Amino acid sequence: MSIFDIIGPIMIGPSSSHTAGAVRIGLAARAIIGGDLSGAVITLHGSFAETYHGHGTDTALVAGLLGMKPDDERIPDALQIAWEKGLKIQFQTGDLGDTHPNSVQLELISPDGTKRCIKGASIGGGDIIITGIDQFQVDFTGKNHALIISYRDQPGMIAKITALLATENVNIAAMRVSRTAKHFEALAVIELDQPVPEKVITRIEQAPDVGTLIVLPQTLLGEDV
Repeated sequence: MSIFDIIGPIMIGPSSSHTAGAVRIGLAARAIIGGDLSGAVITLHGSFAETYHGHGTDTALVAGLLGMKPDDERIPDALQIAWEKGLKIQFQTGDLGDTHPNSVQLELISPDGTKRCIKGASIGGGDIIITGIDQFQVDFTGKNHALIISYRDQPGMIAKITALLATENVNIAAMRVSRTAKHFEALAVIELDQPVPEKVITRIEQAPDVGTLIVLPQTLLGEDV
């Protein structure tokens, strides 16, 4: 057990679950869509829906979407900063189904028109889990280096991708694969022990049947983001 586990995250309060965790969900969503946004519809579920005003969950989520860390002193002003930047944000409450009570869905639009729907939960102590990307179920914490790869489901696709990683001795810590149907669109989230060299990323991107590739750094949700 580390000192971080005992005293909790370095953060702007009031709550590690409702504030620091919410910032980190926003940070993860920002990374997944690739940076700046033009709009967001944010649906809060369960405990998040009941207490988000009092605990500043709405402000914290927007702070993360703006790229702020959990200890950023600007967090209380995040909604005003977003408004000044022209970021259009709509909050609503809703039932996201059988999921953690501190869950949220973020429907995001980037300036180039790219749309992503990301679901996540704050599970305590500032830790989070990302549970959905668009139509795919995922399960990762953002604490490791990771690749998020969309591709057309074909025999041997995962073997090809992991073989490319092995050429540079990149070790896989965890992996989850989801697909819409056999031989249709699929998504792989591959958590790694170290960053992936650019030349390997390029080779994966150029592989037949690969769609998009998102690179998430290990420091995405750490104290030194």
